[in-house]
Amino acid sequence: MDFLLKFANGFAPDSDGMIYMWALLIALVFMLAIAIDRYIYIYVRSNVNAERFMAEVMKLVKSGDIQKAINLCKSAGEKALPIVVLAALERAKEDKNFRSIQNAVDEGTLAILPKLNRRTNLLQMVGNVSTLIGLMGTIYGLIKSFEAVANPLVEQSQKTQLLAQGIAIAMNTTLFGLAVAIPAIIIHQIIINKTGQIIEDIDENILKLVNLLTGE
Repeated sequence: MDFLLKFANGFAPDSDGMIYMWALLIALVFMLAIAIDRYIYIYVRSNVNAERFMAEVMKLVKSGDIQKAINLCKSAGEKALPIVVLAALERAKEDKNFRSIQNAVDEGTLAILPKLNRRTNLLQMVGNVSTLIGLMGTIYGLIKSFEAVANPLVEQSQKTQLLAQGIAIAMNTTLFGLAVAIPAIIIHQIIINKTGQIIEDIDENILKLVNLLTGE
């Protein structure tokens, strides 16, 4: 953030080019806020060691102690896999019909999926918009440069200065647009991959649990 402020302040106070730098700064802050929010929810609040957790659940179910398995799921808080497992176990206490348990699993999964995917796509949007803002700044800087060179009323020494200012606007906005866009796209992909892994863990382990609960 400091480097954006530094170069944004490098423009003249009345320079129109500052609007692009401040727009990119806002995009950066927005991107960081979403990234932190998604990291906390996906990696801290929703993530669980699926193999170890399911091994313990399966052990309790096989021993016939479903209530302990339910308590184990509740102790996991808002983690994604335990929430879906909890839905299956609570339904199994009342009805061990395969279709009934599967419906409970589907309901639990549908409840958790929107929370896993919420706001993640905004990171991709920030990446795309930042690139376009940088491109707009580049075009604006080039226009300013061409205007300075083509203006017959401007002295040669001033033309050189205005040309340099226009090129600086073009290059700086391009650089900072990419500086915001590239991390946003990378973080988006990392979050998407982790979300996909959590969903795969749910799909893989829930099927085994439902089969165990129903004896199929």
